[in-house]
Amino acid sequence: MNQLNNISVVDGRYKKHVEQLEDIFSEYGLIKTRVSVEIEWLLFILNDLGFHVLSKDETASVRSISDGFNRESAVMVKNIEKTTNHDVKAVEYYIKKELENRKLEKIKEWVHFCCTSEDINNISYALMFENGRKIVLENLEELLKSLEFFGKKYKATPMMSRTHGQPATPTTVGKEFINFASRILRERDLFEKVSVECKINGATGNFNAHYFVKPEIDWIDASSKFITAKLGLKPLPWTAQINNYHYISEMLHTMIRISSTVIDIDRDMWGYISFNYFKQKTKEGEVGSSTMPHKVNPIDFENSEGNLGIGISLMEHMSVKLLNSRFQRDLTDSTVLRNSGLVFGYLMIGLKSTLKGLSKIEINIPKISEDLADNPELLAEPVQTAMRMYGEENPYEKLKALTRGTRITQKDLDNFINGLEKVPEEVKNRMKQLSPEKYTGLSEKLVDLYFTLKR
Repeated sequence: MNQLNNISVVDGRYKKHVEQLEDIFSEYGLIKTRVSVEIEWLLFILNDLGFHVLSKDETASVRSISDGFNRESAVMVKNIEKTTNHDVKAVEYYIKKELENRKLEKIKEWVHFCCTSEDINNISYALMFENGRKIVLENLEELLKSLEFFGKKYKATPMMSRTHGQPATPTTVGKEFINFASRILRERDLFEKVSVECKINGATGNFNAHYFVKPEIDWIDASSKFITAKLGLKPLPWTAQINNYHYISEMLHTMIRISSTVIDIDRDMWGYISFNYFKQKTKEGEVGSSTMPHKVNPIDFENSEGNLGIGISLMEHMSVKLLNSRFQRDLTDSTVLRNSGLVFGYLMIGLKSTLKGLSKIEINIPKISEDLADNPELLAEPVQTAMRMYGEENPYEKLKALTRGTRITQKDLDNFINGLEKVPEEVKNRMKQLSPEKYTGLSEKLVDLYFTLKR
């Protein structure tokens, strides 16, 4: 009931889908990450650069400020912010107060040394995006496993295709699932490879204050070592006051393609369910309609499609907007970045809904086989191709006259084949022995190839 007053479905109706993201992208998550970054920079300045080397116990005491940070700590920061009206400065004052509590007043003015707020913020968001990516990748792996399960299990199960919604050359159920698996795998790999970049270089990206007080230090190298060795991220040497956010744009564009591909899965699953090719498992107590008790609706795929559509619109805006800033900075990036949890949230809702939908489907082989048997005109393609091979005149036009817009029987097709003049009898016999169920080309081998290449 706690979500009844939430105005966003991400934190309300679909909260269970995004719980893994709460400690990353919430206000609490952002504050906690800022505190962690400030502490790591403080210890780097003091110990690694030798400004004021701390003992082992003192270092542990300082690090306990971030290690022990909890929701009560975050409330304290928010209370400070009521006075400062500046979120990062509130974090700085909180840390200074904690240092005083630990009898470490001597180092409190080293907190936020040579930093602009965006040094702390851009690193915090970089860490948040890195952690958010890990959770998305876990769910993409689950989706891949589900698609590959159906691909492997039904790689030899023939099914009528549909192009433009009309009966078309047969495929196999498994091959269609592997089509989607290969696309998700492609985007997953690209998403995983995006380098998360950040900077800690001062108010306009030039290390002005750093160089003024300590010109003997190679600050470019020092900041690079801090980012790589302490944070495990990639240094971004050339910036204004803010990160240029190209890595976020790259991530979001990949997330857009992931979302769009999952919508494609949702729509096809919806269609196959409407054809009764796929059936849905029922659950005791569930209702499909308020007035039609027989219905089992494909609501999970519909839910996924709708939420991913909203997510895409946010991703598109953020991916373009974050590349723009007036001169050395304005505040619009900060405002937009606060919605980062939403884009990850909508993607997670979509992925989990699609996974739930896939877990409920069963392949209705009798119905699929029935449709194949009822559409012998699907064999017009191999027949006319063979006719071309052996020099029959106007093969396409003749089969068009026989099949276009009409339903034919196997007998009609056999009579047509018998009337061919240039096709050898052996080939005619092969034609007449062919059925839509057997006309699936190299579908099975293509499924096997996917798994071979993936290994």
